[in-house]
Amino acid sequence: MAERYRNFHERISIDPKIYHGQACIRGTRIPVHQIVRMLANGDSIEDLLQEYPSLEKEDILAALQYAADLAEEDVISLEPVET
Repeated sequence: MAERYRNFHERISIDPKIYHGQACIRGTRIPVHQIVRMLANGDSIEDLLQEYPSLEKEDILAALQYAADLAEEDVISLEPVET
């Protein structure tokens, strides 16, 4: 199951023009840190899907994988979007 979410870069993006260049769920202005913080504060994946109907479960899992890789300092660097 862990390998399934190794391709989180397909769902996470960094764009200097969106949310100050912080990692966000691709195609949204929802920062990864917000997803992780909400889960840490006790919200469930289902709660997040209700709060953010544009998200899919895989987006939330990708955010967690990105955060876990950062914690391990084993993150794949995401290149900022060129505009």
